[in-house]
This record gives sequence, structure tokens and C-alpha cells, in this order.
Amino acid sequence: MSPSSDRGPAVACSRTRWSSADVEPSDTFAYWADVVCDTFVGVAVRREPDGAFEGRIETSVLDGVGFAALTASPQQVARTRRLIARGHEDVLLAGIQLHGRARLEQNGHVAVLTPGAMAFVDSARPYALGFADDFSQLVVKVPRARLPHRSLNGATAVELGASGPGRGVADFLVGLDRLQGHDPGAAAALLPHAVDLLDAALGWAAGGALPQTSATALTRERVHRFVRRHATDPRLDAAAVAAGCGVSRRTMYRALAEGGESLARLIRRVRVSHAQRLVLAHPERPLAAVARECGFGGEAQLYRAFRTVTGMTPGAYRSR
Repeated sequence: MSPSSDRGPAVACSRTRWSSADVEPSDTFAYWADVVCDTFVGVAVRREPDGAFEGRIETSVLDGVGFAALTASPQQVARTRRLIARGHEDVLLAGIQLHGRARLEQNGHVAVLTPGAMAFVDSARPYALGFADDFSQLVVKVPRARLPHRSLNGATAVELGASGPGRGVADFLVGLDRLQGHDPGAAAALLPHAVDLLDAALGWAAGGALPQTSATALTRERVHRFVRRHATDPRLDAAAVAAGCGVSRRTMYRALAEGGESLARLIRRVRVSHAQRLVLAHPERPLAAVARECGFGGEAQLYRAFRTVTGMTPGAYRSR
């Protein structure tokens, strides 16, 4: 098996836009509150009493990671224990302030964000977010399963300022969101780096040291990149991955183990991610065909892997 181009295959990326201008003035804020809940997580949204309200959001999803660029009038947002109990979303929200100011409270921390700053929010815990003036933000929504070994304790509602290392992560994410609009394939190839950068930024927010690049980390990244390019090949196995990355199987296993994962779980997760895109993009396609296109041995194998990774069957995911 020979490696292909690092860019990988073309990836479709649909962008959805919502605007308060699309509805009657009397329905503007109710519409906005619904859009916010649909885009992020269930929250209570309260507007400032004076002045007309305006808001717009542009969203996209890239390999399960959501991007939402929003611009709106002043408002207050709260996620309460009652709202958490109603839903079961377990995601990390990374908010990057583009214009205006934001005040975020969670887990006893308070962060005040100015343009260029970033902070994290844990959807599984109550939080409050306030905007006293017109503002713009980019919010990146990452399933917690993508960061399985990173604790959020101490990392939420901590400002990563515009003059610190977090600015590099914020700029990368803003650039990645823009790149999706004209080259989604390149954006998809860069997404794993974005998740790694978010993981590093979480460590900084929690008070950790700046990460050191190591040979093991580089090997792990090569393995991830190779698996993403070749996961749909049903013959993909440890020998093929190690050979494709130019390392021994022992070195490959050790690099993955230090990252808290196994090769089998990595291949399964990448294949299921591909299957998720297919079942939504082609609802008429039989699951047996989806299984073949994703590298699974058959529909039963797809079913088991899909349920393990997502907690639901392919049919339930498609109907949702």
C-alpha cells in the first residue's frame, strides 16, 4: 500500500446561514433563541430590553467538528442544570472573540474576552455568557469523544489572551473556518491538527506547561494521517500502517499508547466518521454499500462499530 497525497480526497462541506432578517420583526428574538440552541446546546437566551435585535450565524460541520461564526446584538446566555438534564450533549465549546467583549462564568472561573482571546466551555456543566454590546465570535464545537483523555477541570472559563500562545490556536481555527468555504478538502486535511491544537490549549488553560514536540508525537501524527488517507481500504492493518509510516510496529504501538489510544480504535473511529458523512449525504444508499465504501467487512461490522463510536445505530443516526 503506497501513501497518497496528504490532501486526501475532496470533502463536501455545506455551510448553513441563519439571519434575524429572514423573519418578521415580532418573531426575531424567538427565532434567534431557537437557532442558538440548535447550533450549540440547549440554553436560555435573554436579550437586552432596549433597541432592535439583530443576529446572524453561519455554520458548517467538518468531520464531526462544528464551526459557527455569529454576529449579534447584546444578549445574555445561560445553561442551567435543568437544561443540561433535558439533553445529553457532551461537547467542548471553544469561543474565539472577534469583535466586542464577552463575559464567561463556569466552575467558579470568570473570563473576560476581548478580540483575539479564546476560552473553553464544558457543555456538561452550567455556565453563563454575557455580551453587553454588539459582538462577533467564532465558536468551535468538538465532541468530547475527540478529546477522550483530556480533563476539562480547571480549563473552562479561563482566558487565553490575544498576546499569548493561545492566539496562535485561535488564528489557526479562524483560518480553518474560512478555508472551508473554498477548499474543504484542504480544511479536512488540517482538521486533526486543529483538534491537537485545542488539546494543547486546554492544557495551557488548566495551567499546564507548553507542549514539547517529540519523536513519539510526530510518529503518532504520521500514523493518524496515514490512517485517515487509507481507512476505507478493507486490507488496512498494523503491518500496512507501520510500513506506510516508515516505522516498526512496536514503535507505532508505543506512539499510539502514549496518546491513550489503539490502532484498532483509531481505524474504527475514522471509518465511522466516514460512514456518518455518507449516511447523511446519501440517505438512499443501502447500509451494505456504505459498509463497503468505508472499509468494513460487512453491514454487521458497520453496525457494531457505529454503535460503539456514536451510541446509536446507522439507521437512527440517518433518521435523526
